[in-house]
Amino acid sequence: MTVAEAVAIAAAGFGAGTINTVVGSGTLLTFPVLLGFGYAPVQANVTNTVGLVPGGITGTHGYREELTGQGRRSMLLGAATFTGAITGATLLLTMPASAFKAIVPAFIAVALLLVVAQPWLSKRLENRRSHTAHGQAWTPVAVFVIGVYGGYFGAAQGILLLAVLGLSLAEPLQRVNALKNVLATLANLVGAVIFAVAADVDWGVAGLLAAGSLVGGVVGAGVGRRLPPAALRALIVVVGLAAIIKLTA
Repeated sequence: MTVAEAVAIAAAGFGAGTINTVVGSGTLLTFPVLLGFGYAPVQANVTNTVGLVPGGITGTHGYREELTGQGRRSMLLGAATFTGAITGATLLLTMPASAFKAIVPAFIAVALLLVVAQPWLSKRLENRRSHTAHGQAWTPVAVFVIGVYGGYFGAAQGILLLAVLGLSLAEPLQRVNALKNVLATLANLVGAVIFAVAADVDWGVAGLLAAGSLVGGVVGAGVGRRLPPAALRALIVVVGLAAIIKLTA
């Protein structure tokens, strides 16, 4: 690995940590970078999952005020995320690499559509709220399904969580975002533990991503609300399209 590659990977980790905390979809930055440096898709995915956990932790800590009073809710929905992430990570390790390479472009395409539609989704969320403490009866099921996706790949799982939680909880979006950070970080953590034991993680790359994402999580929680969302979405779309081209070439 050259110095330039190391800097690029750490910078991608920083960007992902920031974006994951503010919106979600940071994997759409880091995953294509690793592909571009020649890492196989499955190894890139498992290494990326491990490397982005610190950013999720610092981002979640930065939203601790918005998490006040959401302990029981976090535990209930966290259990759904936990079991889903175990399922997803297991699927990743048991399915052939060719299947992963075929599936991921579709995941990224869907994620990009969600990124583009986020302003519309945010407006819709303001007017469609549940008045129950833990959401609708379908909320844990939806969170479980997103947990499966998070354990398998995870790009844009934060946006999926924002959509589900925002539609089902009677909470301001900032508190929904705080809960989203908890659940997305948990999914990444579960996947990281499984991958650390059973997968081919490049620990040098994971360390660079971890260092960058850790700082990015702090920045995302501290000043992320003031970052221009249109610019973030444009960057994510450009990088995501590059990933699709890389995987389907």
